[in-house]
Amino acid sequence: MWLKALLVFALIALVETVHGALRVRFLNRPLGNHRARQVGVFTGSALIFLIAWVTAPWLALPTSRAAFAVGGLWLALMLAFEVWVGRVLFHAPWPRILADFDVRRGGWLGFGMVVLALAPWLAAVARGGF
Repeated sequence: MWLKALLVFALIALVETVHGALRVRFLNRPLGNHRARQVGVFTGSALIFLIAWVTAPWLALPTSRAAFAVGGLWLALMLAFEVWVGRVLFHAPWPRILADFDVRRGGWLGFGMVVLALAPWLAAVARGGF
């Protein structure tokens, strides 16, 4: 189960990376960076759910507890990935990275992380599991 969960996470990270590049290319100019990031949370969340839904039969998570455990793993890995990309690749300062999570400043990435954490469970339930 864990190896499959890691492979699905790798797919999610790849898709989200491409999604981010496409967001910058096509949405930043017409919407502005801040609004494009907000829109990206919703489109990214939809992509994550789609991946979880498509891979749910292959993951074959046996219980809700297993689904939440996989969601927690995905959340931890994605947070680490987001920080690594921000700090190492883009040399973003901590306030810039944390701003994406600050709802008071219009950062909605926390919502996307909740979707990511719940995605294995939501997908299994949507497919009639448990």
